[in-house]
Amino acid sequence: MARTKTLGLSLLAALVVTGGVVAIRTVMFSPADVASPAGVKLAAAPPYNLQAAATNLGQAIRFQTISHQNEADNKKEEWSKLQAWLKATYPAAHAAMKQEITPSGTLIYSWVGSDVAAPGVIVMAHQDVVPVTPGSEKDWKYPPFEGRIAENAVWGRGAVDDKGALVCLFEALDALAKGGFAPKRTVYLVSGHDEEVGGNGAKEAAALMKARGIKAWFTVDEGSAIIQDMPLTNGPAVLIGVAEKGYATLKVTAPAVGGHSSMPPRETGVVNLAKAILAINGRPWPLELKGPGAAMLESLAAAKGGTMKMALANQWLFGGLVKGSAGETPSGAAMLHTTIAPTMLDGSPKENVLPQSANALINYRIAPWNTSAQVLDHAKQAVGKLPVTFEWVKPPREPSRVSSATSDAWKIVAAAGSVSAPSATLAPYLVVGGTDSRSFEGISQDVYRFMPMHFTIKSSTMIHGTNEHMSIDNLKRMIDFYAQLIATASG
Repeated sequence: MARTKTLGLSLLAALVVTGGVVAIRTVMFSPADVASPAGVKLAAAPPYNLQAAATNLGQAIRFQTISHQNEADNKKEEWSKLQAWLKATYPAAHAAMKQEITPSGTLIYSWVGSDVAAPGVIVMAHQDVVPVTPGSEKDWKYPPFEGRIAENAVWGRGAVDDKGALVCLFEALDALAKGGFAPKRTVYLVSGHDEEVGGNGAKEAAALMKARGIKAWFTVDEGSAIIQDMPLTNGPAVLIGVAEKGYATLKVTAPAVGGHSSMPPRETGVVNLAKAILAINGRPWPLELKGPGAAMLESLAAAKGGTMKMALANQWLFGGLVKGSAGETPSGAAMLHTTIAPTMLDGSPKENVLPQSANALINYRIAPWNTSAQVLDHAKQAVGKLPVTFEWVKPPREPSRVSSATSDAWKIVAAAGSVSAPSATLAPYLVVGGTDSRSFEGISQDVYRFMPMHFTIKSSTMIHGTNEHMSIDNLKRMIDFYAQLIATASG
């Protein structure tokens, strides 16, 4: 009886101690390595004509700079027309900046600062857009390449991704030039011509700038935004991309003898391939509370408070629950691990012929703490002794470096980005797609992927989708952001 009583008292004491530790850690919890922009004094945005900016965006949308997967289908003259239009539409910016066009069509502008020794500032937006899905034209409210201004928005393919950013950058730079702005740091504007199909133009531009010895304090490109209904807080969040996942596509091939389908062997190439795909997909990478994804959760939790804050403050006890909750949605899970996505299959050219080989493509988005070598090894271990081979479709793109969320550059980007949402939670973010900015890590101290457009989760689906449009309010936010960012960072 005494022993039972002692055991009960010990258990009670352990619970009290655990509860005390949880309570103290919750009270003391704050996001690690995320700095507030408080104290940053932003330069004022110069005056400009918002209605004219909307008209200009509509005109830019009409240039069908569509990057098709087959480059031969691209209308190269559309890029030349867009570039000529930019020069004619923004004369003050073009007078202030030196323009270069690489052989492939990427634009590099430089507005030389008075302190040529200081690292510059790079701002980016690409020229190309994705195609409109054939047959979906009828689902658009307004023709996708008309650039119609209606319902307090500019409609069309590229209005958001990424003609909107390109036009807003030029609106900001033109307004600064008209106002007599003279930068101390050199300002570079880089506009890739093929971001939607791999970004070779940005690689070319970065290599050229690196060869010239150019260094940048920071780079800002597309990649994240202000989400009005962030699920974890049910409120607005300013999400600034500090890294992006790697990209790799693995070709898995199952060799076979082939022959007539009326006399199949026990296991065909297709069967072996199917087993391999199921084995690889059935061995997912574990969810991990690390990197930018975890930093985002911690920032949101600190702002939300309650049980969410308690769980993130005590990952030693509730880490499994946090990962389970975040992993309930594909978007949440993608922030916390390397993803595996079988996407394409190829086998026999005819229904009654056994293929001599069957293959599948598996697309990976690699988390910052993994590498392509680990991905390949992971796949090989998953299939074991199955008779399949592996090869990369293209050389893998490794995950980007994680940029600082405490530096002065972060504070300026965060301050300018938070102007239109002062009560929103500020958080770093892991971009699960890809941007041209990854090519500039070699010359830039930090790389940030952010545009201050306000979206709901639902409205963000229009990007690369149907009825893409830029609201006039977002247009103003974007122009103000770029103008204040450039004037503050390089003034």
